[in-house]
Amino acid sequence: MSKTAEERVRGLALWKGAIDIKPLTGGVSNASFTVKDDTGTYVARVGQDYPAHHVFRERELHVTRAAFEAGLSPELIYSEPGVMVVRHIKARTYTESDVRANSVRCVEIVKRCHRELGKRMTGPGSIFWVFHVLRDYANTLKLANHRHVPNLPRWLEICEKLEAAQVPLPIVFGHHDLLPTNFMDDGKRLWLIDWEYGAFGTAMFDLANIAANNSFGRTEEQVLLETYFGKRADEAVWRSFDAMKTASALRESMWGMISELYLNAPGVDYVAYAEEYRDRFENMLAGYEFKYGKL
Repeated sequence: MSKTAEERVRGLALWKGAIDIKPLTGGVSNASFTVKDDTGTYVARVGQDYPAHHVFRERELHVTRAAFEAGLSPELIYSEPGVMVVRHIKARTYTESDVRANSVRCVEIVKRCHRELGKRMTGPGSIFWVFHVLRDYANTLKLANHRHVPNLPRWLEICEKLEAAQVPLPIVFGHHDLLPTNFMDDGKRLWLIDWEYGAFGTAMFDLANIAANNSFGRTEEQVLLETYFGKRADEAVWRSFDAMKTASALRESMWGMISELYLNAPGVDYVAYAEEYRDRFENMLAGYEFKYGKL
């Protein structure tokens, strides 16, 4: 009989003395726990490779180490296949409203990621290009005869046009999963956690991902772009951003659809998650077409 996630964590050899273990809620793909032993408090996470999501734990370990060296993320203490243990930080997990209220700070830590992390990476390089992810997700859904197969041709046609709207930007190392829960505030500084999708890519995705995942308004988006680029965005940058924001919402929706097939995190309703972000996608697409014309 296979061990449960909690049993695996309890059985790790690194603990000293008696341990106090408590489950963490809020994750949508992994099982996480806080663990306190005689040496301190830690966060242990159990999760396997998810090829359908392009998630590979060996790569994530390299990124997590580099993120700690760059001062962005807590220290990796221990790892074995399927398990990662990092040092616990006393910090508040952000909500969407927290990200909006602290958008400059959030952009600044993401900019540090783009500037510093790639120089510290070891091992094979990986790339995240949302339009490839969307096409691959569509292929996976088609092979599984998912209920949204009839929508795939439209989504892929839209995807192609959104991709064509992108402006050339330097390659950076990005986070690519900027949900509010991946920002943490200890009262003095921000931390950026959860590097499953960390890879080389375009800064525009991280910027659009922040806006799409945290319900930014236009004024907040203007601050976001000006903070990152250090100047007012021109029309081409705005169009690229709006296109990427729409693609980001579609990717999050299709992530939920793929997760229906392959993930089973306790208490997570992947169908509802997919539908929430499909609504965001349709709203963003309508706004994009209002500004730039019918796709």
